[in-house]
Amino acid sequence: MQISCIVDTPAYIVGRVTVEDWDAYGEYIKRTPKIIDQFGGRFIARGVVSEALEGKSETRRMVIIEFPSLEKAKAFYRSDAYQNVRQIRANAAEAQFVAIEGFPLSAWENAVEHSL
Repeated sequence: MQISCIVDTPAYIVGRVTVEDWDAYGEYIKRTPKIIDQFGGRFIARGVVSEALEGKSETRRMVIIEFPSLEKAKAFYRSDAYQNVRQIRANAAEAQFVAIEGFPLSAWENAVEHSL
């Protein structure tokens, strides 16, 4: 018996952060999980340990946050709650955040099936 359901395409916020004030940045990272959770998000990766497999080494802190949809990811970032906390980070670090739509599991399964 096969069960099928419609699942929204997940989305991710990918961040690269250069921390200049770790004490202040520590206050920022204490506050973000609860706000992320309010939008159905969760951390996939959050840290400084990484290894470049190709190209230049990445020296910035890397963050990947998963959300149920691109709309939820953008709503989180634009929310008053996050924007208030973001000010703490803005004074402690330089960052780049990109929201990207994920690849649905059904599309992946189809790609594998038709791969050469």
